Amino acid sequence: MNFKESRAIYLQIADRICDDILLGQYEEEGRIPSVREYASIVEVNANTVMRSYEYLQSQEVIYNKRGIGFFVASGAKMLIHSLRKEQFLKEEVGSFFRQLYTLGISIKEIEKMYYEFIQRQNQ
Repeated sequence: MNFKESRAIYLQIADRICDDILLGQYEEEGRIPSVREYASIVEVNANTVMRSYEYLQSQEVIYNKRGIGFFVASGAKMLIHSLRKEQFLKEEVGSFFRQLYTLGISIKEIEKMYYEFIQRQNQ
């Protein structure tokens, strides 16, 4: 896994696990890899993965069954979607609009590009 310096590694790992949940790689109420297994997958220290799991547990995305492992919580997909949407609207949209305004890009141009993007995704 390639990590970005601008964001903590444990948060990037948590994002990747959330992506995998959204994509159906890990089903709700299904087990996810152990801390050690996941550490070997992403080639980081097990303590970093444990921090990611603790973070996801605090967000109620996963939960721990003592002695068995970590599992995806029921409703995790909806929760992840909601959290990401809220984060996007708070942190990204303002900057996006500022760039549109600064560069003189119209909403019609963005709308056209968006619909073209949607068409490519549906092919």
